[in-house]
Amino acid sequence: MTRPGARGNLWLGLAALALASMPLWAAPWHMQLASTAAIAAMFALSLQLLAGGAGLISLAHAGFFGLGAYSVYLLGGGRSIFLTLPAAALLAGLAAAATGYLALRTRGFYFLMTTLAFGQMLFFLFHDTPLGGGADGVFIARPDMIWTVPKAARPVVFLLLNLTILTAMYLFLWKLMGSLFGHALSGIRANEDRMRAMGHDVAGLKLTAFVLAGALAGVAGHMAAVTDAFVSPELLGWHHAAEALLMILLGGIGHLHGPILGAFALTAIREVGQSITERQRLVEGLAILAAVLLLRRGIAGLRR
Repeated sequence: MTRPGARGNLWLGLAALALASMPLWAAPWHMQLASTAAIAAMFALSLQLLAGGAGLISLAHAGFFGLGAYSVYLLGGGRSIFLTLPAAALLAGLAAAATGYLALRTRGFYFLMTTLAFGQMLFFLFHDTPLGGGADGVFIARPDMIWTVPKAARPVVFLLLNLTILTAMYLFLWKLMGSLFGHALSGIRANEDRMRAMGHDVAGLKLTAFVLAGALAGVAGHMAAVTDAFVSPELLGWHHAAEALLMILLGGIGHLHGPILGAFALTAIREVGQSITERQRLVEGLAILAAVLLLRRGIAGLRR
């Protein structure tokens, strides 16, 4: 998986600064929209570690995202964010470990269907039981963030908080994919049998990546719950994982920063579609179809 160089990271940094300056020139609604895009970018970036890094397509990823969101509700309101955030990553990581331990015993189509089965089990656990408020979802109390956040300041605070966490997640994965672990994952994606013949612990590397990606998805889910103060079983649906895959394809599956570009592009496409027609899904579908046909390398591959 290609990592941006110094120039690419400079452009990403300038874009992040432009978003961080939105409180100076943008309306609250646009800041909320940017927060939503940043959370989507976190989620897609966590899945990129599997899809772009190891060549694994998982439909259980939304389940880990949803577990991270529901952890805020299950811990109860008023808890410190320094407790709820690690708890979300831990809960999602444990679920990913259990899922990956069994799913990674299969390959190809069977791996995809196994992860779908685990994701659907998590979905129905919260959809058909009173564990998380039932099918309609539930409003939650936001965690304690040390300081009191007035309602008028929430768009600003959550925008900056989500951008900070997205930046930290990106830098972590940028460093990780440049390490021996990241190169080993790329080798597995290119030729798994050759890596095994060379003596690499392929199963252990794939499980480690699966657990790490699940934990990062839990962080994204936690931030979605904190930002929206609402959780519902829809967060765990397989279609949510498919949306993350769509962001990766739109941005560029072979590029680390592709999910970030894809998440913001898909958010913009949806917003434009809603502003020009009541059938925004049709506009979204046409735009995505055009992107897939014309941008084989995704938005990140335009320079090449």
